Amino acid sequence: MITKLDSSQADFKQRLDTLLAFEASTDDAIESAVSGILADVKKRGDAAVLEYTNRFDRLPNGGATSMAALDVSQEELQAALAAIPEAQRKALEVAAQRVRAFHERQKQELNGFTYTEADGTVLGQRVTPLDRVGIYVPGGKAAYPSSVLMNAIPAHVAGVEEIIMVVPTPDGVKNQMVFAAAAIAGVTRVITIGGAQAVAALAHGTLTIQAVDKIVGPGNAYVAAAKRRVFGVVGIDMIAGPSEILIVCDGTTDPDWVAMDLFSQAEHDELAQAILLCPDADYIARVEASIARLLPTMPRQDVIRTSLGDRGALIKVRDMDEACAIANSIAAEHLEISAVDPQQWADKIRHAGAMFLGRFSSESLGDYCCGPNHVLPTSRTARFSSPLGVYDFQKRSSIIHVSEAGAQTLGKVAAELAYGEGLQAHARSAELRLK
Repeated sequence: MITKLDSSQADFKQRLDTLLAFEASTDDAIESAVSGILADVKKRGDAAVLEYTNRFDRLPNGGATSMAALDVSQEELQAALAAIPEAQRKALEVAAQRVRAFHERQKQELNGFTYTEADGTVLGQRVTPLDRVGIYVPGGKAAYPSSVLMNAIPAHVAGVEEIIMVVPTPDGVKNQMVFAAAAIAGVTRVITIGGAQAVAALAHGTLTIQAVDKIVGPGNAYVAAAKRRVFGVVGIDMIAGPSEILIVCDGTTDPDWVAMDLFSQAEHDELAQAILLCPDADYIARVEASIARLLPTMPRQDVIRTSLGDRGALIKVRDMDEACAIANSIAAEHLEISAVDPQQWADKIRHAGAMFLGRFSSESLGDYCCGPNHVLPTSRTARFSSPLGVYDFQKRSSIIHVSEAGAQTLGKVAAELAYGEGLQAHARSAELRLK
């Protein structure tokens, strides 16, 4: 059912590369449909958004007759917060507090700076928040209040004044926990639209929706294709691939725990990836037995079975050092280091979206309430990108205040370089300030 590999095998690298291979869907039908929707919304604005929303979300009672009917008031958000069970409300509040505390600390490390040179020239960098961001939240059966917290709270902490959340409501069903999370996270406006038309409205603006500076948040293939196409008109966070977990284990953790941690990502969808690296062959066999015994107890066992069969693996490595080297090559979204002394192995890791250290740090805790963001790079992009954070909702402006004395030195250098590039006006602009 699940692939078993040994790093000592001659064809190990080839088989591992085959297992890891994943390319985002570029279905021609999806790309064509998305292209048409984006162009139509850009041309017709609200009328197109309303038409597509009524059609794709199957809104009851003949559908919405105006964009105003698709707005969710702050009063409705607060009512949702008051209406959900107390246990859910408290869980959302605790999670939000922890996510906010982490990102407040993150913000402290991102302040701008200035310094003054000996001749009085002042140089530096100013950090300012984006004015307006759009947050896409999946709706209907796939409802993720945790993603509302993870996307909206760092934007709020960064100082973004307008946080516009779009969420589809198929068949008119509104998820109260999603609305409650929006109330807690400081979302300023919620609009019940989704799909490529929502991305288009956020990117280009309509009569009733002001264009945003950046769009973040997960969605289906149509949303991903739309985000890819509007990048450049607005910023985006990333194009997320299937969820991933990589567990580096020294063989001391309860094998049931490891099996369930593998399940926790495999249950997302059939393309999710779950891999174990361990130097102990006997322990790997115990984990395999746990998988066989526990899988029938899982409500989403069919999804897990397909995921593990297609993209899962139990890999025997020579030692923990080799496990860390392979982990750096995989650059997983979620990396668990389940070992007696996890820090010594964590020091060897360069590429991972998030690291979970020690046997009690299950990845599932990070999905909901640890504090660090659960929006993470996938498909080996952790080699060059980072988790969603406060920095995604800020921009940097250089500060250059040249003194009269500084202009005498810098002007000669700039003029020399400008003449070398054949840009005489640049050179003369600098030289006019020379004494």
